[in-house]
Amino acid sequence: MSLVRSFRIGTLEIAPGLVLAPMSGVTDMAFRRLVRECSAGAVGLVVSEFISIEGLTRNDLKTHRMLRYHPGEHPISIQIFGSDIDRMAEAAALVQATGVDVVDINCGCPAPKVVKKGGGAELLRRVAHLERMLRQVRREISVPLTLKIRTGWDEDAINCVEVAQMAEAAGVAMVMVHGRTRVQLYTGAADWDLIGEVKRAVGIPVIGCGDVVSVATARSRWERSAADGLAIGRGAMENPWLFRQIAAAQAGAVVPEPTVHERLAALRRYRVLLEEMYPLPVAAARLRGMTCRTVKGFPGAPALREAVTRTRTCDELAAELDRFESRAASESRVGEPPRRGRGLTAAFVASTDERGSL
Repeated sequence: MSLVRSFRIGTLEIAPGLVLAPMSGVTDMAFRRLVRECSAGAVGLVVSEFISIEGLTRNDLKTHRMLRYHPGEHPISIQIFGSDIDRMAEAAALVQATGVDVVDINCGCPAPKVVKKGGGAELLRRVAHLERMLRQVRREISVPLTLKIRTGWDEDAINCVEVAQMAEAAGVAMVMVHGRTRVQLYTGAADWDLIGEVKRAVGIPVIGCGDVVSVATARSRWERSAADGLAIGRGAMENPWLFRQIAAAQAGAVVPEPTVHERLAALRRYRVLLEEMYPLPVAAARLRGMTCRTVKGFPGAPALREAVTRTRTCDELAAELDRFESRAASESRVGEPPRRGRGLTAAFVASTDERGSL
């Protein structure tokens, strides 16, 4: 079976069939741009972090800022969440007005604060309500409408096939299935057999999500489910080059794991992108989290992560990274010079040259 294929959401072609999955607090404009640059040409679609319909329809400035995206992000999907049918339709129209390619509704978030208000995975227990919501939203927008779901509420309430079939009948153009129940949260293994059942039950594209963290896992999940595409979430947080590695495997090529220098160059670029969006304290907080994930697995990484968690500014974090890079360069096993032609995009090189050391 081909490792990478393309699919269509309505008339919109997604090629290759690799999707950056929506992640709350993660897939903002800065992170989405970073992933597109690290995996240039290998990300078929990016999806925003979920955005509250209450905030959008009540004109909350902070919420509306979450709608920001860069022209280079197309095709892009904006995900919204909530439970009120009228507000969902109104919010979808607001999202469409920004010029995005796809509107997505979240039916998978397991967070208690979301499900207690009737949104996220709680909608899987209110299928009739969800159907009315989808039909009303479909009437309000002309761009494709998609849906993110889980396999069910718990092991005794697996209803992903039923929900997907209902969604197709209601006009949904694609379903993304996270292969866990709401009760599982993010524990245990994602069930790709269930994702395969959904694929066989509907005629619209089905995107599988859960535990895709390498080329090998991408291949096995795709073969197991025959899904139209793969959504990558937490795997992209540790390795934003993963999409490019998977796409290269299709051609029989291998993209090596990024070196220390390439990872630090990516962090330099990420700092620039964050500081374009956020106040400095917020940028520093997001950069801390990304740093701890990006350097995972390298010699000295545990000590670096501990030091990074104590920093409060980007400059303090920069000093820790500079020390780490100096130590790495002195060790033969990780001290090779940066290979810009292999792992650094022009944007990374430019940002490093312009900003100096991180």
